[in-house]
Amino acid sequence: MTIALIESIAREIAECRACQLCESATRAVPGEGPADAAVMLIGEAPGAAEDISGRPFVGASGRLLDALLQRAGLDRSRVYIANLVKHRPPDNRDPTRAEIRSCQHFLTRQINAINPRVIVPLGRHAAKYWIPNVQIVRHHGQLYHVDDRLVVPMLHPAAALYQRSTLPLMEVDFERLGGYLRDGFPTVS
Repeated sequence: MTIALIESIAREIAECRACQLCESATRAVPGEGPADAAVMLIGEAPGAAEDISGRPFVGASGRLLDALLQRAGLDRSRVYIANLVKHRPPDNRDPTRAEIRSCQHFLTRQINAINPRVIVPLGRHAAKYWIPNVQIVRHHGQLYHVDDRLVVPMLHPAAALYQRSTLPLMEVDFERLGGYLRDGFPTVS
């Protein structure tokens, strides 16, 4: 049932015309991964490579994300990966609040269908979706309890492509996430 539901949501995303992003995008990027994923990673928006392929995190950021997942002891095939918005913003600009709101019901339905144990927002826009006052450069890698879910905001992999000094921070955060997944999460208030 869950697989059919995820596929149904993906078809709805492909047909969505709720905002102007679909006009400039090549195709929708609904997300991918197993329907029973314990971990769901959520980026901000598809980039150029994702727009062409229709898959999340397949460009340079995706290759770095794959390496970070390995540090956590996670295989990409065992996590679900999606974005706040499902079409690429022109010129890779940040998604607007209105665009995020237009896609919000898709993401909510994906989360409810998959029911992940942990949500990992990647980047400031994704982190602010769950934790409005978060400052990603100060709060990355920290545990939060939001709507009965564990949320661990992380720096976006693209940050390390532009600022190599952030890579060690990301590596530590993903290693810590892997430890939590193996050994259990501390109590979060």
